[in-house]
Order: sequence, then C-alpha cells, then structure tokens
Amino acid sequence: MFSPAHLRAPGRDRAILTGSLVAIAGLAWLALWLWEGSPYGHYLHHEGAGGVSTSVAVGAAAFTAGWTLMIVAMMLPSSVPLVVTFAALVGRRARPGQLVMLLLLGYLLVWGGFGLAAWAADRGVHAAVDALPWLSAHPQLILGATLLGAGLWQFSPLRDRCLDECRSPLGFVLNRWRGVSERREALAMGLAHGAFCVGCCWSLMLVMFGVGISSLTAMLVLGALTAIEKNLPQGRRLTRPLGVVLVLAAVYVIAA
Repeated sequence: MFSPAHLRAPGRDRAILTGSLVAIAGLAWLALWLWEGSPYGHYLHHEGAGGVSTSVAVGAAAFTAGWTLMIVAMMLPSSVPLVVTFAALVGRRARPGQLVMLLLLGYLLVWGGFGLAAWAADRGVHAAVDALPWLSAHPQLILGATLLGAGLWQFSPLRDRCLDECRSPLGFVLNRWRGVSERREALAMGLAHGAFCVGCCWSLMLVMFGVGISSLTAMLVLGALTAIEKNLPQGRRLTRPLGVVLVLAAVYVIAA
C-alpha cells in the first residue's frame, strides 16, 4: 500500500526533473518560433499542411509534428506535478527514467491522435465549404460554432470530472499504480492522463486549431490559462468565466 510518504523524493531530484521538463517545453517553444519564421512555416497551419500541392501523408505528418510540439510547449508544463509525483513513486525501481518516459509517451500519443483526428475533420470541413457556396460565403459561422462549443463545454459535468482528475495528481497516481507490470502500467497511466487532459481541454484546443498553431501569442494565453486552472488552488474559478467569454466571443463573431 502506498502513502504520500512514499512520494517524498529528495528536493534535488524534484528540482532536476522539474527543470528538465520546463527546459523541454522551452525548447518546444523555440522550435515553434524558428519553424514559424522559416520557409516551411505554412506547415504549422492546417490549411498549409493540407493544401492541394501537398500529399495527404506529408501534410498529416507535418501537421502532427507541429501539433506535438505545441502540446509539449503548452500542455507539458501543466502536467509537471503529476510527472514529478510519478517519478517519486518509481524512483527506487530499476529503470525509473524509462518509466517516466513511458508515462510521457502515453500522454503524447493521446494528444497526437486527437490532433490528427482534428486535422482530418478539418479537411472534411474545407470540403464542405467548397461544396456549399452559402457556407463559403459565411465562414464566420464555423469559427462561431467552434467558440460556442468550447464555451458550452466549460459548463459540462463531464469536463468537471476530467478537470478533477487533472487537479489531483497524487490521487491519480496512487489509484492507478500497482507496480506489477511496471512498464505497461506506466504507459497506461500516461494514456489515462492524456485522455482526461483531452477531455478537459479538447474544446480549447479546437479554438487553437482554428486560430492556427503558429499563433504563439494565442498559445501562450491558452497554455497559461490551462496551467492555472489545473494547478493553482483558485484555478477552478476560471472555468465558468472563461465559458462566458467564449460564448460571447461566438455571438460577436457570428453577428459581426
């Protein structure tokens, strides 16, 4: 049976891991910034990654790479408490670093799958716009619907459940770790964490997707809001006001 006492890693180890995760996120931000300013920056936009001059495979691969960098830059910092908690739990195992990497791999696999699905759905939306002149003449309806869906999702009980899981790293780790098949459990925990994180933030990521993943300012704002909501004691107070702001933004976009 595990208790919080088992998760008290030495302060130096916690600082090194936290610093490493923050450095990885910082490198992801730098890579996105350099990519945006390069001749290949158009691949960071879903339109550019799926254009007619680009094969489906190349477009999907390019966008997935950019999307994964975005997730590392935006979402990894908000997961630092859970990763550090898990690392403390497995610190005396034979290969603790491998287990932490499997946890992160599972997390990124879920988010990568979501990004690829969003890219594929976006191709369908563009096909619908091309086929329907009325929709092509009113593109604001698509952005408005995205903002409205994101705003309403902020009031969903299911989202509250996902947010509770993300805000309780200690309980999340203790409830899912048995230590019997450690590599499988580490990967499964990463997949579960990714699933709850997607459940909490998928609507905001769709807003990010609509803006374009090369919009670093929007990424910074959404990343900061996500980290605050998940990790600070008063973070839950952001949920409903953010939903109201998104709904009002949808009304403005459609009306304007």
